[in-house]
Amino acid sequence: MIGDNPFALWVYLSHTPLLWLTVTLAAYWAADRVSVASNRHPLANPVLHAVWIIGAILTLTGTAYPTYFEGAQFVHFLLGPATVALAIPLYENRATVMKALVPMLAALVVGSFVAVVSAVGIAQLLGAPGPVLAALAPKSVTAGVAMGIGEALGGDPALTAVLVILTGIVGAMIVTPLMNGLHIKDWRARGFAAGLAAHGIGTAHAFHINPLAGTFAGIALGLNALFTAALVPLVLALFGR
Repeated sequence: MIGDNPFALWVYLSHTPLLWLTVTLAAYWAADRVSVASNRHPLANPVLHAVWIIGAILTLTGTAYPTYFEGAQFVHFLLGPATVALAIPLYENRATVMKALVPMLAALVVGSFVAVVSAVGIAQLLGAPGPVLAALAPKSVTAGVAMGIGEALGGDPALTAVLVILTGIVGAMIVTPLMNGLHIKDWRARGFAAGLAAHGIGTAHAFHINPLAGTFAGIALGLNALFTAALVPLVLALFGR
């Protein structure tokens, strides 16, 4: 009986999907409150801190990742609708977007090419095997697309997912101080750079800072996914992989 064993309740709850959904939402909510209190300081990125909080809880409780994901999959499912919802601010700012169409396309080509070639080139110089290069190449693309690209080219989708998340967190943390240091004040450029280099996490950060920046980050996220899907096989072939 649960009443006879103080740990029995935890054993029961730990296998309930609702528990891990609640833990995920609570961890992000707490991390986001800290981010707001710090005026969205780059080091207070809510995704970064939610990840380590959840990781610590799983480690301390001895919970396996598949058990955790039974609850977290509900949040995972919402990634698709959330991405589609980016079309709303895009539509609302369509006139501004059309005026910047040519510069955006130029930035897309250059940014995507540099992101893939630099990652694959450095990894190859360090002696990384082919499957790792395939997993690394689409690191700047949103997770669902990146995992598909990596797996199709012989990479481990789990490794791709980790690399994508790390890229997004680091990108979201450095984009604001980097843009400030370069004295780039155009919210369109700042947002597009965030979405291009740091996919969904960078886009979320951009929306926290400025709605127009978030709109352009969402555009970059979508366009980069399409362009990188075609670019990665060509780059890997160029490197003999």
